[in-house]
Amino acid sequence: MERSVPTTSSSLPAPSAVLELLKPITWFPPMWAFGCGVVSAGTPTEGRWAVIAAGIALAGPLVCATSQAVNDWFDRHVDAINEPNRPIPSGRIPGQWGLWIAILWTILSAVVAISLGPVVTVAAVCGIVLAWAYSAPPFRLKRNGWWGNSAVAACYEGLPWITGAAVMLGGALPSAEILVMAALYSVGAHGIMTLNDFKSVDGDLRMGIGSLPAKLGVEGAGRAACLFMALPQVVVAGLLLGWNHPWHAAVVATSLVTQLALMARLLRSPRELAPWYNGTGVTLYVLGMLVTAFALRAPAVSS
Repeated sequence: MERSVPTTSSSLPAPSAVLELLKPITWFPPMWAFGCGVVSAGTPTEGRWAVIAAGIALAGPLVCATSQAVNDWFDRHVDAINEPNRPIPSGRIPGQWGLWIAILWTILSAVVAISLGPVVTVAAVCGIVLAWAYSAPPFRLKRNGWWGNSAVAACYEGLPWITGAAVMLGGALPSAEILVMAALYSVGAHGIMTLNDFKSVDGDLRMGIGSLPAKLGVEGAGRAACLFMALPQVVVAGLLLGWNHPWHAAVVATSLVTQLALMARLLRSPRELAPWYNGTGVTLYVLGMLVTAFALRAPAVSS
């Protein structure tokens, strides 16, 4: 039986409930990706700290926070099953306030993006559109784990990376190498998103949301997640080697070998071990992103 969600109260939500709705813990991945973009651009940071800070705020506390508010509003009935203590199903964000906060943060994100130049604006608008399409009807991409995870992965890794590089390049389009690496790490993040879906598989099954754990089963989704995370890193290491960055390629390859050993344990019990892998294998994954960013700004090793 579907649990009811309080929506009638018109009282103001407490600031602590609003902060919880915006989920600061989720801001780290796009902020990290933005930082990788800053590094990969290879331009001096002196005198650019205000712009960098604005970009970091755009990636995390604005665009990512917007996606969290949108998701919690349109997922409030699922959260009433999976996480009834969340701000909206618990009533701590009353009435329509969850929706108004999502709209307000969307507007703030757009305003800050416009101030940072056209390429940043396009990347941020793409991220905002994907955030709404992921959670809101009529698209509600999260109903299909393949499309939904792709949208979130792009918002969390690729678009912030491109945004960070564009900010450092004065709003110009980043190089093809930067775009390729941002795309590859976005593909890998698809697997990370699958790991995050294990915690909500019961509610997804009851509400008809086709996350990969719900569609493929826990074991099948675990294998898919590992493939999505591993294969792009193989390509990254190969490209770095081909671009004459052998030491950076070796670090990424060593990290991947370690991740594969951790994946072997993860696959024994994906649902129970997903949080453990997020703290181990995913940490290695994002460190590989930074190594790749430094490779892109470094001169190639002479043959």
